[in-house]
Amino acid sequence: MKTDIQIAQEAQMLPIRQVAAAYGISEDQLELYGKYKAKLSDELWEQVKNRPDGKLVLVTAINPTPAGEGKTTTSVGLSDALSRLGKKTLAALREPSLGPCFGIKGGAAGGGYAQVVPMEDLNLHFTGDFHAITSANNLLAALLDNHIQQGNALGIDTRQILWKRCMDMNDRALRNIVIGLGAKADGFVREDHFVITVASEIMAILCLADDMKDLKERLGRIIVAYNYAGEPVTAADLHAVGAMAALLKDALKPNLIQTLEHTGALVHGGPFVNIAHGCNSVRATRTALKLADIVVTEAGFGADLGAEKFLDIKCRKAGLKPDAVVLVATVRALKYNGGVAKADLGQENLEALKAGIVNLEKHIENLQKYGVPVVVTLNAFTSDTEAEHAYVRQFCEERGCEFALSQVWEKGGEGGEALAQKVLDTLEKKESHYHPLYADDLSIREKIETIAKEIYGADGAAYAPAAAKAIDKIEAMGFGSLPVCMAKTQYSLSDDQTKLGRPRDFTIQVRDAYVSAGAGFVVVLTGAIMTMPGLPKKPAADNIDVDEHGVITGLF
Repeated sequence: MKTDIQIAQEAQMLPIRQVAAAYGISEDQLELYGKYKAKLSDELWEQVKNRPDGKLVLVTAINPTPAGEGKTTTSVGLSDALSRLGKKTLAALREPSLGPCFGIKGGAAGGGYAQVVPMEDLNLHFTGDFHAITSANNLLAALLDNHIQQGNALGIDTRQILWKRCMDMNDRALRNIVIGLGAKADGFVREDHFVITVASEIMAILCLADDMKDLKERLGRIIVAYNYAGEPVTAADLHAVGAMAALLKDALKPNLIQTLEHTGALVHGGPFVNIAHGCNSVRATRTALKLADIVVTEAGFGADLGAEKFLDIKCRKAGLKPDAVVLVATVRALKYNGGVAKADLGQENLEALKAGIVNLEKHIENLQKYGVPVVVTLNAFTSDTEAEHAYVRQFCEERGCEFALSQVWEKGGEGGEALAQKVLDTLEKKESHYHPLYADDLSIREKIETIAKEIYGADGAAYAPAAAKAIDKIEAMGFGSLPVCMAKTQYSLSDDQTKLGRPRDFTIQVRDAYVSAGAGFVVVLTGAIMTMPGLPKKPAADNIDVDEHGVITGLF
């Protein structure tokens, strides 16, 4: 059996000019990064922005398990299948972070015969967007420390510095550090921290900004610290905005690549969804909607995180209205939720399937609360049985959902045609009445508890003293109307990753909160969630290599 990277390396890609031409994009509207990837120019948006929008389809999933769900694979395969059925389709996806590529999760190009290519480029440095974000983030950190060193005219309280440095790699040793050691000229000694680049507020800002003007306004609102009077100090106060914007000028433009079957894919931005808002850029999604009949986008991890933030943050901020949601599950993952060990997931077990399908049930219920039609798809494995498929199909149809099997990993777009037809039927026959879960004018605590109860199934939320104090301060500063971005484990509907299925009788533990004023949301930290991941005992990096001919192996 060929690996994902072998399949990608054997692919016959079209020149990106040719892919772009199928969507009416001229060569003059591309900024080429070699033969197979390009950025879309600002001029293209100006020419298409008044066109009517195509249909928007969100792909999300049940809570992730070691058995795998295949959300990006489904997104890519569905896009190819819709193209095969004669619909001009674009995928709108996130860029992978280097952290998971060398850690435990792997890349984010899809898998099998449902991938976007060039796979190695995408999973490694791509067009440099993440490096630009990292540089802009760390420039702001350097300007902040330099301001303190040069006399601290803004009266920054060094005990209340909020801005953290970042890097796009899992490195737990950098979570808590001390800087400024050495001589007086080496800086002010203080505690500092790193987050992974995808958790940087600048990543969120880039993904939510409309244009350069909006980007600069958002950058200027970033709160980096408080002064001795307890007042916020912003990036604008440090005169950092222009230089950061210069670093982000090209990163702001969406990237165009292709699937194995030459469907276009706008891959841009990459915030994690367990610690950020987890969606690709607004600019890429909006551009795709002007160029295609149907846009397939995805939001990270399970629907309790990715779909909730897509529907409550991205759609609210960008004025997007999704027309349908595809909810991805696998028989193996449902049996895992039902208590079956990973080694035994290949055996038919209807009792475990019935026990674990409550996780799928909760996600269906959650998505229906937003007024958007739901299509459930099972990413089929050869170990699945007809009885297991039939049970899941009946379960979904009894709850008002369309259902289809997907075989896109094995067969590419051909294996997704049944799903694509269900999506087309849904778009034609079922009207979307999208609305967010909560109103802007609720308090921050009311928003947190609405999500905790309605989406997670919790009894409510409990607030650590630091969290309660932070929320009170955020509201006192006038940010109470912002949506909340919940930082929570992806592995469970609760904030305890060991609670599988559909947990009940639990309380969400809120340990802290802070405002991302530039991004336009309040981040709420729950449980033991980390904004700088660590590497596992055996990282994926152990198996990655490149030979003397430049051929990469082990990347997945």
